[in-house]
Amino acid sequence: MKVTLQILLIATVLLLAYMCYRSIRTPLEFDAEKEKREDAIIARLIDIRKAQIEYKNVYKEHAGSFDDLVKFLNEKELPFLIKEGVLTDEQLEKGLTEQEAVKKGLIRRDTFWMLAKDTLFGKEYAANEIRYVPGTQLQFDLDTATLTSGSGYSIKVFEASVKYDEYLSDLNRQLMLNLDDKAGKQGKFAGLRVGSLTEINNNAGNWE
Repeated sequence: MKVTLQILLIATVLLLAYMCYRSIRTPLEFDAEKEKREDAIIARLIDIRKAQIEYKNVYKEHAGSFDDLVKFLNEKELPFLIKEGVLTDEQLEKGLTEQEAVKKGLIRRDTFWMLAKDTLFGKEYAANEIRYVPGTQLQFDLDTATLTSGSGYSIKVFEASVKYDEYLSDLNRQLMLNLDDKAGKQGKFAGLRVGSLTEINNNAGNWE
C-alpha cells in the first residue's frame, strides 16, 4: 500500500511538472508561430498595397477584386525609366537642364514598357499568389469604397485583410480567442489589415 501511494505521488508530481511546463511553453510556441505567419502575411499585404497604388495610378480607382488586380499585373504594361549618368555640379551651375543634356548625349534617359508585374515585383513573381494568405489556400478579403474627407473631397480607398480566426485557427484556440477578445475591447481589427473602408489612413497597415 505504501509503495502504491509513493508511485501515485510521483506520478502526480510529474503530471503537475508537465502541466507547469506546458503552461509556459504553449504561449511561447503560439507567439513564435504567430510571428512567423504574420511576417509572411505582412509582406504579402505590402505587395497588395503596392499593386493597388499602381492600379489606381492607371485607372483612377482601386481594383475591386483579385481577378482584376491579377489581370492588371499580368497584362498591363507600365513605363520603366532607365537612367545613365547625372548632371555635374558645374553643368547645373551653368543652367543645363536634364532634357538638354539628353539631347546633347551627355546623359541617357530611355523609357521601356514592361508588364506591371515585372516592373513592380520582378519577372519571377507569381502574380496569382497575391490573393492568398501565405501557406494556405485562404484568400484575403478585398474591397473598395469612397469616403469623404474633412474638407469635403471624395477619397477612394481599399482594404485587404485576414482575421486571427482564419490564419491562426489550427493553433491553441483559447490563445487565439484571447487575441480576438483583446482586439474587440480595444476597438481594433482582429487580425491583419492594410488600408481601411471606414477611415482615410493613406493605405496604412494596422501593424505599422
